[in-house]
Amino acid sequence: MKRADVLRDITPVIRDHLVVCNIGHPSQELHQIDDQPTNFYMLGTMGLCSSIGLGLALVQPKTVIAIDGDGSVLTNLGTLPTIANNVADNYILLIIDNGAYGSTGDQPTYAGKKTSLAGMARAAGCENVIECRAEETRGALEAAIAARKMAVIVCKCASGSDKVPVIAKDPVTIRDRFMAAVAG
Repeated sequence: MKRADVLRDITPVIRDHLVVCNIGHPSQELHQIDDQPTNFYMLGTMGLCSSIGLGLALVQPKTVIAIDGDGSVLTNLGTLPTIANNVADNYILLIIDNGAYGSTGDQPTYAGKKTSLAGMARAAGCENVIECRAEETRGALEAAIAARKMAVIVCKCASGSDKVPVIAKDPVTIRDRFMAAVAG
């Protein structure tokens, strides 16, 4: 399974929750698969999806799922100890680890080599870390939502991106409709 396959599989699970999605192809694929006002598509802030998701979870009670990538998390490793030390039981960080910088041409990341993001999350102090294969992601995500305990899920999947158009909505529209969904 590629990232887009994982996104298609988890769409029924995430549809009723607040979702912050990583820049580039992940946001474009999610937008193409199931555009929802509860989805906040990152359009230009690599490495900050997990941080923005955590901040959102800390200030309101709804479940927040941050869908991040291995390359993005590797650019902001400070997010893992920040998550570990600011527990929000309504927060789930789903790292879709395809071992590649998928939005820039599938160059390999270190997570596709020797570096374990699950191991790094544990070392940072995250207590509920789950590593799973792509086809197990939906079940892991459902269990994490039901547990109402902060979780970091590292989904290992194949590299590759679907060919999808860029998101035509402007950032203000994305922000405004997401803010209305958060308030609603």
